[in-house]
Order: sequence, then structure tokens, then C-alpha cells
Amino acid sequence: MNYRTNIVNGDELSALGFGCMRFPKDEGETERLILHAIDNGVNYFDTAYIYPNSEATLGRILSKHNKRGDVKIATKIPPYFIKKYDDLESFFNKQLTRLQTDYIDYYLVHMLTDAGVWERLLGLGIEKWITQKKAENKIKNIGFSYHGGQEEFIKICDVRRWDFCLIQYNYLDENNLAGRHGLAHAAQTMPVMIMEPLRGGVLANNLPKSAMEALGQAGAARTPAEWALRWLWDQPEPTCVLSGMNSMEMLNENIKTASAASAGDFAESDYAAIAKAKAALAESIKVPCTACGYCMPCPQGVDIPTCFFCYNDTAIMGKAKALTNYMSQTSFKSKPQMASLCNGCGICEKKCPQKIEIRKELQNTVKAFEKFYFKPAMFFVRRMMRL
Repeated sequence: MNYRTNIVNGDELSALGFGCMRFPKDEGETERLILHAIDNGVNYFDTAYIYPNSEATLGRILSKHNKRGDVKIATKIPPYFIKKYDDLESFFNKQLTRLQTDYIDYYLVHMLTDAGVWERLLGLGIEKWITQKKAENKIKNIGFSYHGGQEEFIKICDVRRWDFCLIQYNYLDENNLAGRHGLAHAAQTMPVMIMEPLRGGVLANNLPKSAMEALGQAGAARTPAEWALRWLWDQPEPTCVLSGMNSMEMLNENIKTASAASAGDFAESDYAAIAKAKAALAESIKVPCTACGYCMPCPQGVDIPTCFFCYNDTAIMGKAKALTNYMSQTSFKSKPQMASLCNGCGICEKKCPQKIEIRKELQNTVKAFEKFYFKPAMFFVRRMMRL
């Protein structure tokens, strides 16, 4: 197993991390996977309060086999459940009980959508609480996970001195969400953990035939999953790449790749193959947006690149998943950024180097996502999240 060094505290973290959102239904199988991963050098396990039965399952297995000291546990607190200062302690203690531990190595504010959410938590006293927990050695590192556009990501990175962060990043999303620029910005001061390296399985199992052919013609005998993971590990900035491995076959393949791949390994022909695969995937998208950001800022607050990213996802991930992403990445923020805020001023179109009919495509995005149930659902969730 290859390891990468945490630039903040010197931890040696396995290049491959175990994403614990979807364990197999059979806990015995989960136990075999976790123990096999540890035996083969995986030492970073990522779970969350809201992942069904995940924390408790991980805690039972590590405790049963006395493996707690061999791994780093990352888990997340849901900010939308935190209504008052005492909630921070209540949720944290519940997580310690589930995980059968008295400290958390890497603790994240889950799905921090924008700086406004962090400001609300500051008002509740979260900085005082973090300082206390670190002094008690109950939290080793504090970070955040993020789904959303690049501009807000950089704001959150700079709002305090974080110990680490977690972002979605893969070769299909190189210029979407936090993107390569956001990754480079964050990596200057903190470790960056990567989620969705295979884009929910799309880059492993659902590539179009033309993309498969592009990778196959490169002359390297690699599976689509290996291509996607090696693309990430060829870059020095990602510290740990998470994979939700729910079969021994998948686990062994990823361990093998993580043990062989290093930064700077890719040849020009490898990058050319990835570029062709991306171009093949792009043929199915609806809007040729490169997320360059020249159209921003929108006077009405629309996050135009993120709206188009989600709209394009209807062709790649399916309508249901794309809608979920659209709501979480544009609507569940202190100030919503969805497509329906567009008033048709056209300023964005004058600045777009791709000459996209942005106003028209934002209307199409609204038609795709903002059905009759959208506003009631948004109101309910925003109220629950206290946005």
C-alpha cells in the first residue's frame, strides 16, 4: 500500500481509504472486508452520523478485533441537526458510543454548503467547542466535506485554519464543483480527501462503448476503475481517495492499484486516453459548459456552472440522482443559487467563451428540476436545516 503524508500533522495515510456509506447487508461480509483492508494497509475509514448503521457496525468490528489503534476514523456531524450549543456535545457523544472509541481522528462538518452555514454554527459557539475537544484530545483533526461550486469552496477553505477537507473529484469532474483549481488551493494548507472517484460507479461500470474503446486503445491493460483511480493518484495533491468497496473483488483490485500507482506515473498517452474518454462522455451531455466561471458572478446569485453540471448529470447519472444533487448544491445554502432565480438580463452570455445560450439552458434546467414539488420540498428541507 502506498501512503501519503498529512501535511498538517505528519500522519501517514493510506492512498486508498475505505468509504463506509454502504456496507454489505451481511455484517459478516462487512467484517471480512474491513479486516482484509486493514491487513493490506488501508488505515483510513470514513463514515458519518447519517449513514445508516455505519458508525455502529464499524465500531463493533474494530472493537471485536482490537483494531482501533491500527486505523484513523473519520466521521461527520450533520450541521442541519445542530440547533443549539449542547447539540454538538450530544451528537458527538452518541458517535463515540456507536464507534466504541473515546476520540475521533478526523472529524468533519458534513456537507458544509456555504460560508453562511458555518457562520450560523459560529453563532452557536462551535469554535469554542472544537477548541475544547482538541484540548481534551477527543478530536485530532477538524475538517469539512463539500458539495458545490468552486467559488464557495474557496471561501470556506479560507474562513478558518482547517486541518483537512473532503471533496468530490474525478476525471469527469475535473472542472466541476471544487475542481482542480479548488483542489490546488486547498492542498496548499491542508490534506484533501477525495470522494466519488468513480462518480457513483459511472466511471467503472457505465462508460459508453466509445469511451471504453478510447481507454482500450491506450495499450495499458487496465480496468475502467483502475484508469480513474490512477488518474487521481498521478496527482500529488489528493491525500486519500475514498472508495465504497462492498465486494472482495473490488477491494482487492483497488488495493492492487493503490499499491502500484504513484504521482507522476501517467504518460502523455495515458492523459490522451482519458481525454478521449471524457470527450465520449461529453457527447451525451446537454450543455457544453466547461465550468470556466467567466459567466460569474450572476447578479441574481445563480450558480450557473453548478446548475449546468447538475442538468448534464441527468444524462450521466439519471434524473433522480441529478435532482438530489441539484437541490443539495444549489438550494440548500444560506442564499439559494438555483436556475429559477435568473431574470434574463443576459450579462452572462456576453462573457461566455463557449457562446452558450445560458438563459435558454437555465430555463431548460428549471423545467428539468423545478417541478411543482420543488419549492415545497425546498422550503421543508431549508427549514429543517435552519437556512
